Amino acid sequence: MKKRRIVVKIGSSSLTDTCGGLSDAMVREHAAAIASLMQAGHEVVLVSSGAVAAGFRNLGYTSRPGSTAGKQAAAAVGQGLLVQAYTEAFRSHGIVVAQLLLTRQDLMRKERFHNTGRMLEELLHRGALPIVNENDSVSVEGITFGDNDMLSALVAGLVHADFLSILTDVDGLYDGNPNSDPEAKKYAFIPEVHDGLLKQATGTGSAVGTGGMRSKVLAARTAGSLGVHVFIGTGEGAEKLIDIVEGRGNGTYIGISSLMSGKDSKRWMALCSVPAGSITVDSGAARALAGKGTSLLPVGITSVTGTFKQGEVVDVLDEQGELIGRGMVNYPAETVREIIGKPGDDAMKISGGTTPEVIHCNRWIHLKIKEAVR
Repeated sequence: MKKRRIVVKIGSSSLTDTCGGLSDAMVREHAAAIASLMQAGHEVVLVSSGAVAAGFRNLGYTSRPGSTAGKQAAAAVGQGLLVQAYTEAFRSHGIVVAQLLLTRQDLMRKERFHNTGRMLEELLHRGALPIVNENDSVSVEGITFGDNDMLSALVAGLVHADFLSILTDVDGLYDGNPNSDPEAKKYAFIPEVHDGLLKQATGTGSAVGTGGMRSKVLAARTAGSLGVHVFIGTGEGAEKLIDIVEGRGNGTYIGISSLMSGKDSKRWMALCSVPAGSITVDSGAARALAGKGTSLLPVGITSVTGTFKQGEVVDVLDEQGELIGRGMVNYPAETVREIIGKPGDDAMKISGGTTPEVIHCNRWIHLKIKEAVR
């Protein structure tokens, strides 16, 4: 079996007992399954939910709290309990675990993005198991990943994973709602996530989690755009992840070709950067950027939005306002406005710059996915 780098995402529903609290038995089963992967030579990163579920009962809640403050308080208690449970479970397999708590801000800055990636690489090199979770005790709207499904996709891109396994309590994706439509058929394999599939993927998660099937499909599309093959489904026993990796999983496999360069800087631009503005280009420039991987010259620009600085990331849009890609600009917004539509030599005279390109091809990433990750 080919040795791979694998990200395993485990949702709250796959970690809890019938009362919604953390299940030691489920933790041990997941640990045994991950240990089997590592013993087979694979490198594994675990993205695990469950902090709120692990902590709410210790604070006297009878069920998962609904308020933001309640969830944060439960997570503050539960994060330690969750990693303690994993530490004990993996110790019996001789595996050292490391905890990493992230908010979106940790990946929005390029330096932090690269530092996080280097740290994860070192842990994997040392044979440890990184356990990643959103820092629910401090995360608030605007800096959250929304759910650990998207976090798992971003982590898969960050560590250049080959495969992402999203474990849940539903056995894959269907062409209808299997709970209400007895004729609904399960997809065994989908080559890529299209808009129609996103519309089908409705519904909420379980009472102990935050993600639903739509969030998993969005995560699969993000991971797939990086060439990471994805599994969404369920499994039982210590060999469930081996079965999934070898194609025998009870769920849906999703695999598309890579759309992005393997360079970390381009992955950061595509996935985690926050665009400081946008540049709209004409149809000729749009075709060139999409098909030929050329640089963006002033002559193809039609308008500029925002007050971005030199070196910041901007979205590039076509005439219909659709996202084409992202890039790091060589000039600030006010300079770009002055050289809109100008040939290269004229633009350089006006700007006083040393290069005619507004965005060089080496600092450009073409995005075929319509929904950029924010």
